[in-house]
Amino acid sequence: MRIECIAIGSELLTTKRLDTNSVWIAERLAGLGLGLHRKTAIGDHREDLAELCQEAFWRSDVIICTGGLGPTFDDFTKEVWADTFGVELIEDAQSHEDLVAWYAQRQRVPPPANFKQVLFPEGSRPLANPLGTAPGVVWERGGKIIFMLPGVPREMKRMWLDHVEPHLKPMAGLAMHTLRMVVCGVPESTLDQRTEGIRHRHPHLDWTILAGLAQVEFIVRSVDSGALDVAREELALELGGDLVCVGSGDLESTILDTLESRNETLAVAESMSGGLVASRLTAIPGASRVFLGGAVAYSATAKIALAGLDPAFIQEHGTIGESTTLALAKGIRGRLGTTWGLAITGNAGPTLDAGGIERNLGECALAVVGPRAEEVRTLIVPGDRVDIQLRSAAWALDLLRRAMQTSPLLM
Repeated sequence: MRIECIAIGSELLTTKRLDTNSVWIAERLAGLGLGLHRKTAIGDHREDLAELCQEAFWRSDVIICTGGLGPTFDDFTKEVWADTFGVELIEDAQSHEDLVAWYAQRQRVPPPANFKQVLFPEGSRPLANPLGTAPGVVWERGGKIIFMLPGVPREMKRMWLDHVEPHLKPMAGLAMHTLRMVVCGVPESTLDQRTEGIRHRHPHLDWTILAGLAQVEFIVRSVDSGALDVAREELALELGGDLVCVGSGDLESTILDTLESRNETLAVAESMSGGLVASRLTAIPGASRVFLGGAVAYSATAKIALAGLDPAFIQEHGTIGESTTLALAKGIRGRLGTTWGLAITGNAGPTLDAGGIERNLGECALAVVGPRAEEVRTLIVPGDRVDIQLRSAAWALDLLRRAMQTSPLLM
């Protein structure tokens, strides 16, 4: 069975918005033993979409469209599909009633434009949307199935679980199991060499290595969950302390879970990274149980006021560097009374500005202080300003993770 996904919206063709819907859909399909054969992102251009719909219907058995179901002038997914087969758009009475009720619950009257959302190609069926005003569509035609879903991820996911997945389950094959392992602090090429023998011993598995700015993910898939278990054990043995987590977690969730399991707490002091470490940690619900807070100690004045550094110390050592970063980690730890203190300073560019002491562009100092643990590291981080900031935040978190691995539990 050939399944195709079409992500509709001009915003998906810019750098401001990523198509996460098709990635999620691909994972759900894999769980059903079904594969996504093609995905396309297309802008809000009626002629281009009409051509793509015709091609998709010709080559695929199931077409899943996301986006273009809203009330505005650039939402015309249903209209284009109706034109493709030369049918009219017909109002659905229940969808009309649901739309009016949705607005009434909010003590509002639906704008006239919203009523285009209750029109459906003749022969298709609406899919209820409890989270928004845009119903979806399922259309079985010529032995093929067309799904039209909202582009808003939470609405799309709810509609998928309520309607699409139950519709596809009778067609499901052997469920595809996925093993995900996250590694930090090791280049992709090094990991490729280290795991070559394991991959050769398990050629029947579907292997993928995904490299990000500061982490690498192993994605291994198979219909045989037992084979994945064997590969997981071998990979974990080879990766050792470089392995961050297995499954759906990430670096920051691993750190928070470790802190909570140890009944420990964390504070951070960030200069060059501008709060990225704190942002990554606080993006996870429940972070406040172990992450007490921190400071963006960007200037010398802030380092003195927020982390307690002595002006004479900064005059001697500068605003960045190992000595200053270690002092920041100690200072913020003491100010908030936490188990661990983590700090970052550096020069992210694009010009040199090192508080009076010459430093390299991209130079980054990381420091972690904890019970019977104290470590400082200097790195030259490649990339532009944003890359340097993102990488330094990730490497600081990984430095903390590794320090906790080797630090004894407090009794």
